[in-house]
This record gives sequence, structure tokens and C-alpha cells, in this order.
Amino acid sequence: MTGTSNIGTMYRIRYIEGCMKKIQARFYKTAGGIEPVREFVKELPQEDKRTIGADIATVEFGWPVGMPTCRSLSHGLWEVRSNISSKRIVRIIFCIANGDMVLLHGFIKKTQATPKSDMDIAKARKKELEK
Repeated sequence: MTGTSNIGTMYRIRYIEGCMKKIQARFYKTAGGIEPVREFVKELPQEDKRTIGADIATVEFGWPVGMPTCRSLSHGLWEVRSNISSKRIVRIIFCIANGDMVLLHGFIKKTQATPKSDMDIAKARKKELEK
């Protein structure tokens, strides 16, 4: 059974089969209405989409979650860590805004450290949310 219950005006809790989400994931949306993380994930094979979705759900239901699924970065950013097919690694960078998990940027990781360009994209999108 799926439903939504509003507690006050600030908290949204979703019930799925008797479990309660602690935070709700939502996609960052550009001024033009594009959701970059949704577009990134849509391009992946179905199996990989399921893996990423399950990892995001782990964070939603278990927040705060630590390694290996989630790791704190800097500047109020976190990453969901997913191992997908063909030994590839995906990272979804998010922040917490207004009680929601906002998915800011997604990429296939090719180096040990998170590339500065990917961090810069996530920081800029987070800054936009704070306006």
C-alpha cells in the first residue's frame, strides 16, 4: 500500500508496504525544466537503472547511511555509490534541501578521486537551490 501523509507543512513521509522513508529523493531541475540526473540514468541499461534506484532507496529509507552505499563529500554534498554492469562505477551527487534528497549530478566514475569538474557542477546546482 502506497500513500502520502502530511505532518505539518514541512514534513512529507511516504509509506511503502509499511516502511517509512526518512527523506524523499527528487531530481534537481534546471530553469529550462531539464532534470540532468534523470536524463543520465535513462540512458543506462535497465539492470543498471534498477541498481541505482535500489541504492537511492537505501538512502531514502535509512538516512543517514554510511559506506559502502553513501559517503559525505564536502560543501554539504553526499554521493550515492553504485556498482553497475561491466565493472563500472556510478556516482550520484546529492544534497539535502528542505528535507529532501536532491539528486544534483550523476556520472560514471573513471578515476579514484571525484573529478573536480563533476564536483563543480554539483556545487553550482546546490548553490542555485539555495537562492
